[in-house]
Amino acid sequence: MMTPEVYISITGLQVRRVWRVPAFWLNALRSMAQARSAPGNISTEARRIKGVHHTLSVWTDRQAMRAYLTTGAHLEAMRLFPRIATGKVVGFYAPDIPDWSQVHTIWREKGRVV
Repeated sequence: MMTPEVYISITGLQVRRVWRVPAFWLNALRSMAQARSAPGNISTEARRIKGVHHTLSVWTDRQAMRAYLTTGAHLEAMRLFPRIATGKVVGFYAPDIPDWSQVHTIWREKGRVV
C-alpha cells in the first residue's frame, strides 16, 4: 500500500456583506503570509472560483497544518470569521496535489461547514 505523501487543505469562503470585504482581505493576506512561512508548508495558493475565495495549501502532514491553524494571524482570522464570511473546509492526505480545476468540486462535495 502506498503511503500518502502530503496533507492537502482546501478552503472556500464567501464574504457575508460588501462592507466586510476590507476585513476579509486584511485577514486573508495576513493568513496567507503566515502559511507560506509556516514550518511544514510546501505551498499555499489562492484563487476565486465561481464567486468563492479558495485556498489550496499543501503540508508535510496534518500536524504542521494544525500548528499553523491555531496560531498567529490565522487564529485571529478564525476568531473574526463568523462576522466576516461563510464557508467550508476540507483536508485530506493524497499522493498528488489536486489541480485547480478539481478544487471547487472537491470543496463543494466534501467540505464541512465552518
